[in-house]
Amino acid sequence: MQPNTPPAATVLAEKPPKNEFSFTLLSTQGHARAGQFATPHGTIPTPAFMPVGTQSAVKTLTWGQVADTGASMVLSNAYHLFLSPGPERIKQFGGLHKWMNWNGPILTDSGGFQVFSLAHLRKITPKGVHFRNPVNGDKHFIGPAESMAMQAAFGADVIMAFDECPPYPADEKQVADSLTLTSRWLEQCWDIHSQNKFPHGNEQALFPIVQGGTYEHLRDKAIENVAQYPSHGVAIGGVSVGEDRNEINRIVAHTAPQLPADKPRYLMGVGTPEDLLMGVKRGVDLFDCVMPTRIARHATFFSWEGRKNIKNQQFADDINPLDDACDCWTCEHHHRAYIRHLCRLNEPAGAALMSIHNIRFLVKLMEDIRKAILENRFDDFYEDSLTRLGVTLR
Repeated sequence: MQPNTPPAATVLAEKPPKNEFSFTLLSTQGHARAGQFATPHGTIPTPAFMPVGTQSAVKTLTWGQVADTGASMVLSNAYHLFLSPGPERIKQFGGLHKWMNWNGPILTDSGGFQVFSLAHLRKITPKGVHFRNPVNGDKHFIGPAESMAMQAAFGADVIMAFDECPPYPADEKQVADSLTLTSRWLEQCWDIHSQNKFPHGNEQALFPIVQGGTYEHLRDKAIENVAQYPSHGVAIGGVSVGEDRNEINRIVAHTAPQLPADKPRYLMGVGTPEDLLMGVKRGVDLFDCVMPTRIARHATFFSWEGRKNIKNQQFADDINPLDDACDCWTCEHHHRAYIRHLCRLNEPAGAALMSIHNIRFLVKLMEDIRKAILENRFDDFYEDSLTRLGVTLR
């Protein structure tokens, strides 16, 4: 199975209907796509970046501040919410939307990636994964049934199939065996999911995950398997787990164009400006990553001059915003010297201001990418943006 030939730029369809799951392509340029993904809690203009609210909160920010960045959809981690406060408590409060007081679309992952990252604390079996809570040592088990049950209780709009994410590097047999397990678990997830309903009667959207490591023929096998299921979207997993950028781009370039054109394509765990640009060029619609808030807590910010650390002496008397082209609340109200002062003293406000900027930088980048695709100038925008960021890899 070979990647599709990039189509010529074209305008496609009208706006999708509201209050149900649908994906509508509005324009394409090469493999890059601009569309709209409609969910019961709102429509996401794509391509889009989703901030990560790991434990039902984006670190250092209120949900009002997250909304002000322009983010239309957010992600929470099933594994962390499973440990605390637990699915039943969130269900008791009416699901994640009411628990968090976030009215927009929410995606939850299956818990698989976090569980599998606990290499010394878990045991994989054909039925699922036994693991210990790294905080208190309590024993737990998550399999397809448990993952589907907890995500049904959370009530997210988009939920993920329980999968195994193989490590990098891994030999071909190890990845092939892992893919067999992921395929078996997807079948179980789908059977269980078909019996569950979203609160208020609207169905949740279950996304299968394409694994296969760095082996293109295994990615092809995974693509063929997920094509059996009438899902509302498909995710690409198992990238950005240790590979260099060339390997990531190779696998995404091979995988994304083969996924159904009428469904959103979600690249899991990728979130630098250059990675978003490269992902969109290869046909991806949705992205998420903890990076913008994580690097903010380490005093680092995105800019069109590359990534920078605000604690550097060069910013001690700098009256400029973090980035001249940024329209975030931080850049409109504070200069680098003040933010540097906060971050040097580890004031929580410093991390919050940096997080607002970093999230808005990525959200605005996706808005600009979308506009460029709709105006048939994405190729020029892509080249110019990578040059501005100082990235030579294409």
